[in-house]
Amino acid sequence: MNAIITATELANELSRSTPPVLLDVRYQLGGPPGRPEYAAGHVPGAVYVDLDSELASPPGPAGRHPLPDLDVFAAAMRAAGVRGDRPVVVYDGGQGWAAARAWWLLRWTGHPDVRVLDGGLASWQASGGALSVEQPTPPAGDFTPLPGALPLLTADDAAALARRGVLLDARAGERYRGEVEPLDRVAGHIPGAVSAPTTENVAEGDTVFRDAADLAKRFASLGATPDVEVGVYCGSGVSAAHQVLALAVAGIPAALYVGSWSEWSSDPSRPVATGPQPG
Repeated sequence: MNAIITATELANELSRSTPPVLLDVRYQLGGPPGRPEYAAGHVPGAVYVDLDSELASPPGPAGRHPLPDLDVFAAAMRAAGVRGDRPVVVYDGGQGWAAARAWWLLRWTGHPDVRVLDGGLASWQASGGALSVEQPTPPAGDFTPLPGALPLLTADDAAALARRGVLLDARAGERYRGEVEPLDRVAGHIPGAVSAPTTENVAEGDTVFRDAADLAKRFASLGATPDVEVGVYCGSGVSAAHQVLALAVAGIPAALYVGSWSEWSSDPSRPVATGPQPG
């Protein structure tokens, strides 16, 4: 199953008698909630899902975007009409990070058919897709989360994977190198991790993924191939989900360290590396 869907493909599927469940997960780090933007115009039939309150627990020792309480997550998905036997398509404002977080959570909790709209709302509009201000109230879904369908890393797991496989750091290069740290307690990276900014999953100035072959070539240059154990982290487990999605497009399975640097760096006993890539 492909992990992404184009705007044209989505339009075709929405015209069917049984369209996919459509989730709008617009979100901006440090910005206002996306609900007002959703209310001002969204893909027809989409239901808004809030990343901070429904796709994550409150910030704390486990990071800035810890895993959500499964009861809260299940309630949000059922209210949005998510069913175990019906495809789900997720989109955001275009960056893809928030949509990837929803994609990863649904896949991790066992939903078999979830895709991200490649390029998000911008691609929908560019393809001629209409917007709606009608806020649907779908029939309640029956989705029951069963976590464990995708690999999940703890802090200790991430440290061990960096030694035996490839651990990708999805943050900006300057944060990886420890030159700046605008959000977390200390600057740097998990020892042994490889810098792989999420922003390089798309063409410069674009929000659409590079093609699968190009992504596979990019990740291979970093040591990440289908026959190697791969893990990903970022600042708080959001942009890293986009990296896991990009790896899936490239045909490379990967585990997600949800706590990411915000959890790792909160514990002074954990080692911190700085500087360029490991040799």
